[in-house]
Amino acid sequence: MTAAHTGVPGQHVPGQHVPGQHVSGQAPAGNRAPGSQGPAPSAPGGAGPARSAPGPGADPWIRRFHPAPPGPAPRLVLLPHAAGNASFYFPFSRDLASYAEVLTVQYPGRQDRFAEPVPGSLEAMVEGVHQALRPWLDRPLVLFGHSMGAMIAFELARRMQAGGPEDGSDVLRGLIVSGRPSPLIHREDEAYPRDDEELLAHLGALAGTDPLLLADEDFRELILPSLRGDYRAVESYRYEPGPALRVPVSVLCGEQDPRAGVAESMAWRDLTAEAFTCRGFPGGHFYLVDHADAVVRAIAEDMVAFGACAGSVPGR
Repeated sequence: MTAAHTGVPGQHVPGQHVPGQHVSGQAPAGNRAPGSQGPAPSAPGGAGPARSAPGPGADPWIRRFHPAPPGPAPRLVLLPHAAGNASFYFPFSRDLASYAEVLTVQYPGRQDRFAEPVPGSLEAMVEGVHQALRPWLDRPLVLFGHSMGAMIAFELARRMQAGGPEDGSDVLRGLIVSGRPSPLIHREDEAYPRDDEELLAHLGALAGTDPLLLADEDFRELILPSLRGDYRAVESYRYEPGPALRVPVSVLCGEQDPRAGVAESMAWRDLTAEAFTCRGFPGGHFYLVDHADAVVRAIAEDMVAFGACAGSVPGR
């Protein structure tokens, strides 16, 4: 793992490293989520990690898989990728549970929310998450999102900042994004999948889903509605210029990710007026599965750097 850049926007400071190199952090084999290597979804309406009791207000958007640590712990909100679900982050919640109160987001149209329509835009997802987080805006809070979740986390941070204290501007401490190019990078000629076969082929090319699962008709029917809706939302998103974020931004990426490698990730530095860090990990789009322990340490180190809390980084 390399951590190539840190400090104010545009500053290059070589030689910065998050502790630890490649370590195994995968969930047990045979327990995978669609579009990922994380824990598998339960069947719609069934039991499993996604049935964990939500917190204040019992909002269906929010899951807390593990109890909050003692004392006034900060909150870490984890936003999944396209076609992803809250259970993908179960191992991350487990490994950070002694350090932060970890909340995972469950979008409509998957797992126990399977019967609900998938939001048709990123704006609708941001609105849903923002409203669901209102009961949780009484402690320092950090947002983390992977792939599509990075875009939602970024727009959520902008909304919180623009809205003032009642919308969370006073508790937001930082933004961590993963596996997504800067919103400043938009390619008009970028081809998005146009039919179900192309969608599934694209999902397979990301190397995050077992090919045997993608060949299974029941599995395909289970994930296609959310896959279609999420890709429509991503394709229709356009960055609207606005004030730079007033919180630090950290970017994590797979060095071999064809769409969101180090070069594309570095462009995030122009979206914050505060400190910026970019870390590269060996691997492709789902590098964070193969390097889960190191990613956990990177997230924890960022939270300390953001001033969300004091203390040592897990595993150090």
